[in-house]
Amino acid sequence: MKINKKSILYFVLILATTNIFGQKNPTLNIGETMPMHTKVFEDINEKNTNLSRNLKENGLLVIFTSNTCPFVVMWEDRYEILEKRCRESNIGLVYVNSNQAKRDGDDSIEEMKKHSKKMNYSFPYLIDVNSELANAFGAKTTPHIFLFNNNKELVYKGAIDDNYKSVDNVKSEYLLDALKEVYTQKSITISETKAVGCSIKRVKK
Repeated sequence: MKINKKSILYFVLILATTNIFGQKNPTLNIGETMPMHTKVFEDINEKNTNLSRNLKENGLLVIFTSNTCPFVVMWEDRYEILEKRCRESNIGLVYVNSNQAKRDGDDSIEEMKKHSKKMNYSFPYLIDVNSELANAFGAKTTPHIFLFNNNKELVYKGAIDDNYKSVDNVKSEYLLDALKEVYTQKSITISETKAVGCSIKRVKK
């Protein structure tokens, strides 16, 4: 019997998203203040930092991400574009890995270091011990996007754009549009979209 590759990918993606809707922590609402912004986190370079230190003149972009999630892999070619836009717009950025249940595997600190180097991250990659930050944000997936203005108010949450499969076929650049609007101090046209990705792997209690 022949195995259809598309069917396998579909099955993997379904498994990856399992338990997203069972996530107990409510997601931040637009307009809410950035939680845990003074809590100290360690990055992959063993440096201590917090969200407030990474807040720039026009805001902060927080990307909950991971190393091997199929959705991250497909969307990650846009991370470099986002980094460039943030630098140009004087908006801070942090990547956050909250997959505590995979800390001895794909999302170990060593694997995070390798992945950051491979993908040329130029912004901090934070280790979210016990998924504390993800719980405070109500982050559900990797990736899951949270954009704050310079007053630490949430102005956009959800997905990067409308096509994780291909950057060439994107029709709506939700996050890039929101970054531009924050920079130009305009109202966010689309402030909320559905986060699509792998469930964050929390340790079951």
